[in-house]
Amino acid sequence: MDQMVKVSVIMLTYNRETLVGRAIESILAQTMEDFEYIIVDNGSTDKSGEIAEEYAKKDARIRVLHISKSNIGTGRNAGLDAAKGEYVTFIDDDDTAEPDMLEFLYGLAKEAGAEISVCGSVKEADGILSPNCVFEEKLTMTPEEAVVTLLERKKIKTGMPAKLVKRELFEEVRFPVEGKYEDIRTTYKYFAIANCVVAQGAPKYRVLRHTGNNSAFTTNDVLLTPEQLDEYFDAFRERKEFLSAKLPKIADYAQYSEWSYMISMCNKISRNKLVSCQKQLEFVKKELTEHYEEFYESEYIEEFEREFMREYIIRKGEKNN
Repeated sequence: MDQMVKVSVIMLTYNRETLVGRAIESILAQTMEDFEYIIVDNGSTDKSGEIAEEYAKKDARIRVLHISKSNIGTGRNAGLDAAKGEYVTFIDDDDTAEPDMLEFLYGLAKEAGAEISVCGSVKEADGILSPNCVFEEKLTMTPEEAVVTLLERKKIKTGMPAKLVKRELFEEVRFPVEGKYEDIRTTYKYFAIANCVVAQGAPKYRVLRHTGNNSAFTTNDVLLTPEQLDEYFDAFRERKEFLSAKLPKIADYAQYSEWSYMISMCNKISRNKLVSCQKQLEFVKKELTEHYEEFYESEYIEEFEREFMREYIIRKGEKNN
């Protein structure tokens, strides 16, 4: 398939033989037909790659790439190298898309003249569905507005699925080839370099939550690990520095967002008595003690964050009772 198509759908799969078929079928059932489907088999040791190949034999829009086991970023970059679409979207191999997701996102982007469009989703956990970033209004945003909305995590989440991105943006920013949580290091950069981002929270994507998720810790605090926390702390420090340079108008919010994550993790580590994360807890307390007044008096801080600060963090010069 040499000619450009409207959308390149990229899916990385690894040992999901019981789930990957339903993800593939949800894309093949799309009302928009002008797409290519690039499936990257990330060194699966089960039948995931074979299942993808069987579907490729039946539908010429599917291409399967087989690579050695690597991180998610490396696999996604392999898919991007092969992509020819005007826009690119990602689907996880344990999730599904509503039949009109591609048509909805593409129409949204074209109507607004946007480089990125975003839809809502639902989460499925233990057979129960719950809304995730579902809202009615349509938001057409500048880079600053889009990044702040992303960092607020109320209407847009960091994960790359449920987003359609102009392929040219990936020529400027690629996924990291180290670490486990590539989205936290990249999604905000695409929002920052796009001229326009449009979002409408119709639930067109379904996320399956289970213990095998790479991000299972987001719904179960006791799964937090020192390695995960260290990677997030490093990524959010980098995020603050990048946004402060690229979008100086929101530098204060970028700084607030970093401290907000720290106090949230302070609460989770302390409340759940995560003994293995004590080094990370000490790091957070030191940082927040150093910047107590700046964070506590920030125009963006939530009242519950002030309560956490009073509970866990000692002001300079105060003694711990």
